[in-house]
Amino acid sequence: MPSGNTETASAFEFKSASVQLVSFVPATLDPERLEDELRDKLGDGEHMLSGAHVAIDFSSLPQTPDSDMLRTAVALLARFGLDAVAAQGGNDAQLAAARDAGLIVIDSDAVTHLSPPKPAEAERVPAMIVTKPIRAGQQVYARGGDLVVLALVSNGAEVIADGSIHVYAPLRGRALAGARGDAAARIYTTCLEAELVSIAGVYRTLEEALPANIKSAAAQVRLDENKLVIEALSGLV
Repeated sequence: MPSGNTETASAFEFKSASVQLVSFVPATLDPERLEDELRDKLGDGEHMLSGAHVAIDFSSLPQTPDSDMLRTAVALLARFGLDAVAAQGGNDAQLAAARDAGLIVIDSDAVTHLSPPKPAEAERVPAMIVTKPIRAGQQVYARGGDLVVLALVSNGAEVIADGSIHVYAPLRGRALAGARGDAAARIYTTCLEAELVSIAGVYRTLEEALPANIKSAAAQVRLDENKLVIEALSGLV
């Protein structure tokens, strides 16, 4: 027989939750400038911030964008694997435009900023060894260990390792060592001509001419108190 209890379970309930957000603080919303700098810092493939939720912080933006400009910026961030979901830090007009663009307006105090990535605790795996050239548009990721490349890394290619990167040939693309936060990781190459180098998320583009003793020479890249150091290795052959 049916129970005499006529109560039914609630269709939903509210619970508190916290979300980690990365603050994106633009000084301009010019799409060409943003795209160029995002590509320089993040590349075109998987990177350390891939999939991160983003709060656009207007505190350094002098202009008041319209909602279409913001939608363009949101779409651009999405192309680089960043999910813009919120806005903060602006004046009333900026935040109104953010609402019109579908962003949630939040208090700055409510943002949980991502800390620098912690080194992976998992045991290192054997080094990945690549013997063939890495061409433009290709990406090689040595998850959990070092990456050793015995051939050319072309312009537009990307090599990533949770440990150190060793390239015994010209390094002309992007090299990101310590991808999961290992600040002791290094980049070694017999011929440094890279577009971008990174250790544990600290990036540097190499658009400016390097010193003669480093350009196209054996060199290493290391991290010293959160600053990238690039130096010649005369004994590396």
